[in-house]
Amino acid sequence: MNARQLEIFRAIMRDGSITAAANSLGISQPAASKLLHHMEGQLGYALFDRIGGRLVPTMEANLLYADADRVFREVEALKALARDIGAQKIGLLRLGASLPVTYSVLPGALSAFRARHPEVKVHLHALPKREIAEALLLGDIDLAVTLSLIQAPTVRSEVLCEVPIVAVMRAGEPLVERSEITPADLEGKALISYGSHAEIGAAMDSAFADSGRQRNVAIQIASSVGAAPLVREGLGIALVDGLVAWREFEGLVARPFLPRITMQAVATTNDARPASRFVQPFIACLRATLDSKTLR
Repeated sequence: MNARQLEIFRAIMRDGSITAAANSLGISQPAASKLLHHMEGQLGYALFDRIGGRLVPTMEANLLYADADRVFREVEALKALARDIGAQKIGLLRLGASLPVTYSVLPGALSAFRARHPEVKVHLHALPKREIAEALLLGDIDLAVTLSLIQAPTVRSEVLCEVPIVAVMRAGEPLVERSEITPADLEGKALISYGSHAEIGAAMDSAFADSGRQRNVAIQIASSVGAAPLVREGLGIALVDGLVAWREFEGLVARPFLPRITMQAVATTNDARPASRFVQPFIACLRATLDSKTLR
């Protein structure tokens, strides 16, 4: 049974005769009869009895019709979807984003993107960078947004902005009175930060070493948002990225860290995989959101 045979069968069931079905489909009556005959021959049983010059559906036809009608409607829906995709009315964008990005600029960027492309489905994967890189290389996501470069032969990275390191502390911490925080200010303080193995960790270690001090991390974290409950609990001062809107966390205050150390917000695609046509429009929304955010 092919799609054309299914179409004529459905039309005959709906219209009650071969002639009416042929007219509704814009084909000749002999052509419709031939399609029906071929279909019955392939199935090995009759779909209609000829009684008094009329076609009467057999039991087999009635059994087939419900599913045949459903399949036909699904095929029509698939055709409509294909047309919409071709007209760029609908599509899919698969994003992989690190947690700091997800909890900061991504909601605003998605809001702007969805306002312009309301019919585009978005699949968001909030993952650690290593898993994001793997998903990008495997083709499971179209775009990765992270706070450091993904290194691989087939990827293309676009630096969106510089993200400075800040010191996050409780509102009652005496250092809140300072406009900037230095390694000397953190002498004797418990630190919550990235490990020395992290790309940004080595830069912070050097900053402390240049001031004659050592960055002793009491609690090591993989993602900056994980520092929020720890700082609130009084477990230390966090040295983390300034992309997260720390002022929105009740009871927490962020101050710039000197010497200035920055991470990079990066958008990455994989040239070895077909790209969604919505990647660049989304990056434009992401840039606009980042431009509206003050990173000190």
